[in-house]
Amino acid sequence: MQTKLSPIIAGTMNWGIWDKKLNTIEMAHIIKVCAENKITTFDHADIYGNYTTEADFGKAFKQSLVDRNTIQLVSKCGIQHVNGRANKIKHYDYSKAYIIWSVENSLKNLQTDYLDVLLLHRPSPLMVADEIAEAVAQLKKEGKIIDFGVSNFTSLQTELLRQKTEINYNQIQFSATHFEAMLDGSLDYMQLHNIRPMSWNPLGTVFREDIEQTRRLKKVLVQLVEKYHLGSDTILLAWILKHPAGIIPVAGTVNIARIQALMKAVELDLEQEDWFAIWTESMGNKVP
Repeated sequence: MQTKLSPIIAGTMNWGIWDKKLNTIEMAHIIKVCAENKITTFDHADIYGNYTTEADFGKAFKQSLVDRNTIQLVSKCGIQHVNGRANKIKHYDYSKAYIIWSVENSLKNLQTDYLDVLLLHRPSPLMVADEIAEAVAQLKKEGKIIDFGVSNFTSLQTELLRQKTEINYNQIQFSATHFEAMLDGSLDYMQLHNIRPMSWNPLGTVFREDIEQTRRLKKVLVQLVEKYHLGSDTILLAWILKHPAGIIPVAGTVNIARIQALMKAVELDLEQEDWFAIWTESMGNKVP
């Protein structure tokens, strides 16, 4: 049985030194605003902020006085960065000992007793499914993780692990500008096996790149904003939410007004032709 997460997840990757550099008071305020607006799931990875953001969040969460039982914490492990660790080269480590140590370290930093969901951050050619399954079984038995999944895994990589342990989530890149997962069988596979997708970078490159694709999308979004009386970012999230795989967008905004507007995407049911209009403009041609 999958852990119940909020329909939109708050992504913390840019909260710390990698981007926004929020202090403890600011971060505590964002946590409270998210919780008040039904964004109760927070997405982490041990590497964020060169291994500092989890600890920053942990201090802020304690100060926020938000009840741990009302939120869900997701974190990832496996990437070994050269920044923040004494590694000579970036690599992956999915040994049983490292997975267990990494989770225990995340728990200490986040100031919590358990993770609601643990994800393996990126697949490694050297990962051993049996060893990963042993680590997951031990962590679940000790109550240190409730649920388990992967991130950026292909269907075959997921199946390799699924033969040994239950996989309930896969966090992938998916947006109106990066929609390959709904064409290459990834989302079909997840639906077949009851694996819930999460989407990182759910707004894609619409507001970050000025290319033909994004110009076409912005043009159709102007029409849809006028039709639905909602912001273009809300419409792009609603586009993701309409997919039958039940994709959960991971939204990284720390803008209070945008956080307060996030759940409007959950309430918006895009008309089918509007959904296809967005996809069509992204592709630059009609559907086959």
